[in-house]
Amino acid sequence: MTNAPYLLYLHGFRSSPRSFKARVVQEKLEQAGLGERLICPQLPASPKAAMDMVLGLVERHAPQDLAIVGSSLGGFYATWLAERLGVRAAVINPSVDPTRNLSKHVGITTAWHSDEAFEFREEYIGELVDLRVAQITRPERYYLLAATGDEVLDYRDMVAHYAGARQHVIEGSDHAIPEFAQYVDEVLAFCGFGPADAAQ
Repeated sequence: MTNAPYLLYLHGFRSSPRSFKARVVQEKLEQAGLGERLICPQLPASPKAAMDMVLGLVERHAPQDLAIVGSSLGGFYATWLAERLGVRAAVINPSVDPTRNLSKHVGITTAWHSDEAFEFREEYIGELVDLRVAQITRPERYYLLAATGDEVLDYRDMVAHYAGARQHVIEGSDHAIPEFAQYVDEVLAFCGFGPADAAQ
């Protein structure tokens, strides 16, 4: 695994690098001696600012040296980045169109892992519109992990949006996928952290 890529992990709305799935990914890479390959920033509330920051973090990496894992809103971001940068992306219960459900969160709110308040502004909805990918161009570049029991987003939208991509649909579970540790190996293998044939 000396040729393992760098892995960009993008958390969801109101989440952070301390999220459960981010920590599972981090622990798995650290166990393999690859903890330094993980890039897991705290994303600002502004979608434009978030993507500007991420592009600055990964601009020195060639497409073959970078893969992305994105959860929920992070999956939406990961898709925009994968299309822009030409990299692989594993998306976990991704938000296909966050403008549908994030408008109700406009205002002051807090993150799951902090009591610190932040503002999600009305103009951020327009920034999300600018990042929408109407149709993915290369399905083989994507891996979808979706749960039928997702109580926040409809897994059927995910399955349709990532048609042609490798897909693993979990029967039941929920938006957080509390049993994610069971699936992290296949997610990482797709991203280039595993047997050479696992990413094919």
